[in-house]
Amino acid sequence: MDEVHQPLPEVRKSLVSRTLTEWKTLAILGGPVLIAQIAQIANGVIDTVMSGHASAEDLAGVGIGSSLWTPLFLFFMGTLGALQPIISGYNGARRTEKVMPATWQGLYIAGTGSIIMILLLTNVHPILKGLNLEADTARITQGYLNAFVWGIPALLLMAALRGLTDGLGHTRVIMVFAVLSTLLNLPLNYIFIYGKLGLPAMGGVGCGWATSLSNGVAAIAMLIYLSRSKLYKQFNLIAARARPDTALIRYILSVGLPIGSTIFVEVSVFSVIALFLAPLGPVVVAGHQIALNVVSLLFMLPLSIGMALTLRVSFLMGAGAPDTARLIARSSLILSAATALVFATFLFTFSHSISALYTSDTEVQAVTVSLLMFAALFQVADVIQVTCISALRGYKDTGIPMVIMLFSFWGVGLPLGYTLTFTDLLAPAMGAAGFWVGLTGGLVCASVLLGWRLFHYRPETGL
Repeated sequence: MDEVHQPLPEVRKSLVSRTLTEWKTLAILGGPVLIAQIAQIANGVIDTVMSGHASAEDLAGVGIGSSLWTPLFLFFMGTLGALQPIISGYNGARRTEKVMPATWQGLYIAGTGSIIMILLLTNVHPILKGLNLEADTARITQGYLNAFVWGIPALLLMAALRGLTDGLGHTRVIMVFAVLSTLLNLPLNYIFIYGKLGLPAMGGVGCGWATSLSNGVAAIAMLIYLSRSKLYKQFNLIAARARPDTALIRYILSVGLPIGSTIFVEVSVFSVIALFLAPLGPVVVAGHQIALNVVSLLFMLPLSIGMALTLRVSFLMGAGAPDTARLIARSSLILSAATALVFATFLFTFSHSISALYTSDTEVQAVTVSLLMFAALFQVADVIQVTCISALRGYKDTGIPMVIMLFSFWGVGLPLGYTLTFTDLLAPAMGAAGFWVGLTGGLVCASVLLGWRLFHYRPETGL
């Protein structure tokens, strides 16, 4: 076992010393996670920018195609995310014999998920028809998806293997291969989109082939590394193949499906808001998208800390140290609150400069600046809720948090946002700002309920 990444707690130290030690562990685990998350975002940015230089139709086709596959992928990625706390718990308990059986059940789930995603994404004709897209845009969208699906098994394979590497505390592994995928995606996009090295120019469709190939190479490289690395020699990925275990698969899904569903709920809300704002005009929509992009980028840091927190809490529970698990789960709220206050101050102070980086249109800038003021408040609630839900995932408590997020987003945030945006029932119609206030209200609700759950939840010890 790697004692550097997941050390056992030293209970004889003072409370402050133990807290600082645990925060250091979070930084060691979370730093590589942050880089991996940024690399994944960079892939989307590269596809958007390079397809946009090909033509508006190519940009639209790639954008629509991405909006179709991203929610599905996040759902399955979240489901496979159950492997991380499960394997981390085995790691803490020194039950190494359970690691590979769980990993292989994750691989079987990934294979099934790949089939489902491929079938859905190669049969989106009714959706494209319902969107009344222009013929060229619809053709590019379907062509992009037809190329992209070849890389889906690689994407979900890496998501499953991440359960193994992250679960053992080796978060740098996925970081390396995520960065590799991004580095490959840039030149491959150039070759396929614009027709280099003797290949025909494929436009937006080429993005799909580039993404598939870069993900495929990264997945194969990761498999080779795990098969030959001395660090993983004891687990012997290929030779330790386990048969499908219905009970273990059911256990993984019981933890993972609520995680995947929670992520899907969050993503779907933002998609619905974008549709609701469309009638307000392109200036409002553009300002909203810029503000959302800024918040999403800032969110990568607390999200990475949260993912590290999940690993640490599950490890400590497996190691039979529930008191230290409780300490890091609760003290992380202090860390997250401090991060949120820094981000809020940043947005309040530099909103004009940030908007100018994205656009030179003064009207869009004005909308963006006004929304970033609300985004600052939004950040505080968002950072606290992700910390609470991450700690609960470390306890493998995912069902009730899913219900809380569903209620907070769809029962509070979206209705409140719609009311404030389009009606005068609670206040004069606020436009796009109404949805940001509504989302903030939903996140405050989630923070309070998840916080209550975290402080009152009594996890079972053992595996």
